[in-house]
Amino acid sequence: MQLSLSTSDLTQYIARQISHWFPDGDVNAGQLAPYTGPALERAEHCFSRITNKHFSRAGQTYFNHLHSDQYAMLLYFLGNTIHHLAGDPTLAAKTYLLNKALHALDLFYEVQLPAVFYFQHPVGTVLGRGNYGNYFGVYQRCTVGGNLDLVYPTLGTGVMMYGGSAIIGACTVGDNCALSVGAIVVD
Repeated sequence: MQLSLSTSDLTQYIARQISHWFPDGDVNAGQLAPYTGPALERAEHCFSRITNKHFSRAGQTYFNHLHSDQYAMLLYFLGNTIHHLAGDPTLAAKTYLLNKALHALDLFYEVQLPAVFYFQHPVGTVLGRGNYGNYFGVYQRCTVGGNLDLVYPTLGTGVMMYGGSAIIGACTVGDNCALSVGAIVVD
């Protein structure tokens, strides 16, 4: 995968952002380095299956740290990777909170998104626990979450959520479904 910054420069970039936003103890590139590579591998797998022209360059998968949708996706991969490989809740939380601060995307590091998903301007989106099928796509102001009994939805393969749509509670959305702008599915 082509990168706009080298892996080490990208790792330093993220570490500096985390330290700036959360000055309760600096995070250095050495703390993030073991997880940046695996997160980038996950991003490459995901991005290589996205047809949007901004995810490739000259026929190769491409990551640009200044493309906010891509960066939001990478920060999710990084926090989730830290959670799974290190079990470090502080570092994973800071990565999650950085994503929330920069992109207004509430996607906790424990939430398990599929290997292939797509964000298009995810500002104001909340993606909670649920069962997500591959090729999940989401736009701005979308919500996936549990009901008052903490029952979460199941989404099939190829579900696309357009702006302001929500899937909440005990429900199943089948394969290749698209939720129109403002559509709400509850229980």
